[in-house]
Amino acid sequence: MTDGPAITLYRLQACPFCERVVRVLDEYDLDYRSRFVEPLHSRRNVVKRVSGKRTVPAIVDENTGVTMSESANIVDYLHATYGGEA
Repeated sequence: MTDGPAITLYRLQACPFCERVVRVLDEYDLDYRSRFVEPLHSRRNVVKRVSGKRTVPAIVDENTGVTMSESANIVDYLHATYGGEA
């Protein structure tokens, strides 16, 4: 077990795709850690080490062992994993 939230969100300040993921995390009242990354795409090595890509948003969910990027995929994953019954 790690200290702090099991979900880490790699994001940029004022990124609309990142904010879309934040809204869903907040909607499900999920505890998460924000890691703001380097704005310059070629310098986002921390994200590349985690997800294999330099794109944000990216999440690491230690609850399920899932790492992914692309906001639409992350939102779908969060709905499927934490959304519960409709």
